[in-house]
Amino acid sequence: MAVAISTQPPKLPQLLERDPYLAPFKTDFERRYSLFYNRLKNIEENEGGLDKFSKCYKTFGVNQFVDGGIYCKEWAPGAEAVFLAGDFNGWNPFSHPYKKMEYGKWELFIPPGQDGYPSVPHGSKLKVVIRAQNGELLYRISPWARYVVRDEDKVNYDWVHWNPPQSYIHKHPSPKRLKSLRIYESHVGIASPEGKVASYKNFTYNVLPRIKDLGYNCVQLMAIMEHAYYASFGYQVTSFFAASSRYGTPDDLKEMIDVAHSMGITVLLDVVHSHASKNSEDGLNKFDGTDSCFFHSGPKGTHQLWDSRLFDYANWEVLRFLLSNLRMWIEDYRFDGFRFDGITSMLYHHHGIGTGFSGDYNEYFGLHVDEDALCYLMLANYMINFLHPECITIAEDVSGMPALCRPIAEGGGGFDYRLAMAIPDKWIQIIKELKDEDWNMGNIVYTLTNRRYEEKYIAYAESHDQALVGDKTLAFRLMDAEMYTNMSVLSPLTPVIDRGIQLHKMIRLITHALGGESYLNFMEYGGHQRLDHSAEYFSEEYPHNDRPNSLMQSNSQTTFSQHPRRCHRHHIEVYIPSRVAIVLQNMDISK
Repeated sequence: MAVAISTQPPKLPQLLERDPYLAPFKTDFERRYSLFYNRLKNIEENEGGLDKFSKCYKTFGVNQFVDGGIYCKEWAPGAEAVFLAGDFNGWNPFSHPYKKMEYGKWELFIPPGQDGYPSVPHGSKLKVVIRAQNGELLYRISPWARYVVRDEDKVNYDWVHWNPPQSYIHKHPSPKRLKSLRIYESHVGIASPEGKVASYKNFTYNVLPRIKDLGYNCVQLMAIMEHAYYASFGYQVTSFFAASSRYGTPDDLKEMIDVAHSMGITVLLDVVHSHASKNSEDGLNKFDGTDSCFFHSGPKGTHQLWDSRLFDYANWEVLRFLLSNLRMWIEDYRFDGFRFDGITSMLYHHHGIGTGFSGDYNEYFGLHVDEDALCYLMLANYMINFLHPECITIAEDVSGMPALCRPIAEGGGGFDYRLAMAIPDKWIQIIKELKDEDWNMGNIVYTLTNRRYEEKYIAYAESHDQALVGDKTLAFRLMDAEMYTNMSVLSPLTPVIDRGIQLHKMIRLITHALGGESYLNFMEYGGHQRLDHSAEYFSEEYPHNDRPNSLMQSNSQTTFSQHPRRCHRHHIEVYIPSRVAIVLQNMDISK
C-alpha cells in the first residue's frame, strides 16, 4: 500500500479557517501529523506496507497451512526460551522449542502428521511455555489466540486451537455505509429474560428480528472481546483476538453478524484498545515474564482507577498487534466498524483522572497529551478508511478534543463520529435537581445542539453505565419504586407512572431530534430498571440479576402495545411502557 501523503497536513488551513481559535495551536497539529506520517512511512519502508503489517493475525499465534503444517510465531522480547505444549505432545514443555529471531520474535514450524492431518488438531488445548529470565517456566495463552474457554471447575481460561474443517461462510454482503445511524447498543449475555448467560444463537433468532422491527439500522455489541471477569462487561479484555466463548463459538458470532447483514443491519464492535486486564495466566500481562511486554513498565503502565495495564503505543510490535486486531475483526467476522472505548484515557497522560474539561483549548494541546496514543488512533482510522472505506469509527471521548472527528488530512483524528456524552449527564442533572416547572427549555436545547461544527455526534439519552454500574436508568429515576407496585395490569396508572412514561417519551424524542447526526439506545433498558448489583453479584453464578425486559412482544407490529411482564426479583406483573420505538419508526431519517 503506497503512501501518497504530505509530511504536513495538506488541509490544515481549512480546519483553521473553520475554527480560527485553533490557529495558535497550528504547530501542535503539524507535529502530530508529522509523527503519524513518519510512523506510516517507517511501516511502508520496513514492513512492506500497512496492508502487510496489519495482516499479521494470519502469521502470529498458531496458524495452519493448507497441507496441515502448523506455523507458530510470538513476540516475547524478555523470554530466554519459548516452547509450545498441549494435548498434541502430551504437554511436554520442551519437545517443541521455538527458534529465536530478530527483535524479540520467536517462530516454530510443526510439519503435518504422516497421515496428512494437522499435528495440532482442532479443539485441542495449547499453551505457550516461556522460560523467563529468572529461569521460571510460565504457561501462557498466546496473545493472538482465537478461542479461549473456561471449564466450570476452573478459574482461569484455557486456550483452544480453533481451526474447524469448515468454518462459517458468510452469505450476505455488508450493508452500504449509512448516512444516519440508529444504534441499538447491546450485551449478548444479558439480552434475554432467562436466568442464564444468553447466547449468540439467542441474539440471532430472538433479538435481531425485534431490533429490525423497531426501526434500528445498526447494532453496537459490547463484551465481545474475551474477558475473564464477566462483571467488567467486556472492558477488562484478556484475549483480544478471541470472541467470548460464554455465548458460543466463533462461528456462532459469524452467523449472527451475517444474519444481521441479511436484515440490512450494520454491526459495530465495542473495541477496547485503551487498556488491558492485569491477568497474566490467561491475559496479556507479563506474557514474557516482564512488565514491559506490550505495556509501559512501572507506574506509567498501570491505570490507577481501572487497575489495568496501559499499552505502549510507541512500540512497533504494539502497533502491529492492535492494528492487526482491528483488521481481524473486520475481515474474519465482518464487523462494519468500531466504537473505540476509553479514548480520553488514551489521549492524555493524566488519563482524565482528577481532571475537568472546561473547553479551554489549552486543555487539548501540550505535554499532557499522549501524542503516541493519538498517532495510533490516526493510524487505525487511516488503515480502516484505506482498506475498508465502508467501515465506521466512533470515539468515546468525554474531553471534547477539537478535530478528533475531522479527516487526518486536516490534522484531525480521522473518526467518523463521537459520542455526545454531555447529553445523558444533562438529563440526569435535570431529573435529580429540578422540579418539572423549573425545566429550562433554552438550556436543554443549548446542551443538545452545543457541538463542534462539522464533527458528527451520536446522541443518546442515557448511557449503559447508568444501567450497569450502580446508577439508575431514566425510567427508574422518573418512577422509581412505583414501577414495581403501580404498573399492574389490574389497576390504573398513578400520576407518578403517567408522568414518568410521558417524560420518558419526550426526553427521547427531543434527544433524537436535536442531539446529533445519529442516535443510540442501550438495550431498551429505559422502560425498566437498572441492573441493581455489585460487580461481584453480576457474574456467571448470578447471570439473571434484574434482566432487561423481554424484547419479544406478542404483537411485534404494535410497538406501543402494553403487555404484562414478570420481574425476576419481585415476581409481580407489570406494564412495560414503550420506549423509543415510535421515534425511530415515525421520523423519516435518510439511510
